[in-house]
Amino acid sequence: MRAASPPLTRRRRLLVLATCCLSLFVVGIDAMAVNLALPSIRAQLGASPTQLQWVVDAYVLVLASLLLLSGSVADRFGRRRVFQLGLVVFGLGSLLCSLATSPGALIVSRALQAVGGSMLNPVAMSIITNTFDDPQERAEAIGIWGGTVGLSMATGPLVGGFLVDAVGWQAIFWINIPVVLTAAVLAAILVPESRAARPRRFDPVGQALLVGLLGGATFAIIEGRVLGWGSPVVLGCLLGALGCGMLFVRHAARVAHPVLDPAFFRNRSFSFAVLAAILGFSAMSGFLFLNTLYLQEVRGYTPLAAGLLTVPMAGMTALCSPVSGVVVGRRGSRGPLVLAGLGIGACGVLLSRLAPDTSVWVVIAAYLCFGTGFGTVNAPVTYAAVSGMPRSQAGVAAAVASTSRQVGAALGVAVFGAVTFAALGEQSIAGSFAAATHLAWWLMVGCGAGLVTLGLRTPRGPLAPTLD
Repeated sequence: MRAASPPLTRRRRLLVLATCCLSLFVVGIDAMAVNLALPSIRAQLGASPTQLQWVVDAYVLVLASLLLLSGSVADRFGRRRVFQLGLVVFGLGSLLCSLATSPGALIVSRALQAVGGSMLNPVAMSIITNTFDDPQERAEAIGIWGGTVGLSMATGPLVGGFLVDAVGWQAIFWINIPVVLTAAVLAAILVPESRAARPRRFDPVGQALLVGLLGGATFAIIEGRVLGWGSPVVLGCLLGALGCGMLFVRHAARVAHPVLDPAFFRNRSFSFAVLAAILGFSAMSGFLFLNTLYLQEVRGYTPLAAGLLTVPMAGMTALCSPVSGVVVGRRGSRGPLVLAGLGIGACGVLLSRLAPDTSVWVVIAAYLCFGTGFGTVNAPVTYAAVSGMPRSQAGVAAAVASTSRQVGAALGVAVFGAVTFAALGEQSIAGSFAAATHLAWWLMVGCGAGLVTLGLRTPRGPLAPTLD
């Protein structure tokens, strides 16, 4: 709940929303620009395909592991305070990324950047949830929040492509620093401090098991192609991840305040939202990872030209996200989830026969389908998560939604990349990469089918909190 203070005017609430969206904007630009810069990083730092996967997944994995902890810390010590700390750490990590001279140094710096990132989006969402009291106004605010994703997706390729072409890949990290400093100042001026009335206790054992589960599974998927799926290291990681997962479930059922309360999943709509986030963001991260390599390494586009080509996708995401938020607030999640699945599935079908000389119009059509699907999926996921839990646990609620997104993103890069590079083998990327991606695009079709199924099984009508 918010600390005792006079009710905020609508103008002040909108300014708080704008400040929170600024943090999402810079994180979104960073994600898009990093994917766009992968070929340049590969060329300048001599990164292997596996190291390119880790440049993306080191960030996503650390983010997914710490989001729940950051949400709890924010609920206990103050959401504005944690939000500002996250901005500073994210900026420091960005600076270190720009100074990296090897793939290993860049990967470590990306992990530090993710520590700051874990304090941004879920905490900002909990600030929004506590700022907007009216359910419909809150749903519309979440739609604007989702629209910021589309705006960052549209801006990221353009800004990132220009900076990589004109200056170098390091510049995509420099641009983060003034933005996060501006957001930190605005937060100090505009955002009221808030805490949970009954903050959850910390759960270090559960947190460690969660890290082991996500880290072990991701490492095994990414490194399995290089080390061998039957190698002791890969098998050990898989067994370790399985063991951590089993212990995590057992531990969460026994302690009073687990890092992730199993009671949250008694709400079917909330559980479906978590699954939808994993499916939608697996498709998104796998798509971005493979698409940037295809456009630059296979078709020979410059980073800026590749960025321009993806603008239609980002434009559809920016258009559909706020509309989806309004529809969810008034009619529920069913329709948006079904539309999301159809859009993402259609993109996978269009790209399933991708070739080096595929018509650019077919590629653009696939991007439009994906932008429609991805733009539609964000609002129902977020709204189900924050509406299916008590507002006193807004930090944890938002963190669960964000964690499920990042788990999906980590799996998407790991799985889509693993099946593609396994099919590629020792062949050259320029000549054989397009054909090697075909199975990955069918996996995207599966993600879309899963979203349609979840949408059809989602209860009709707006959601309401079911937990006290």
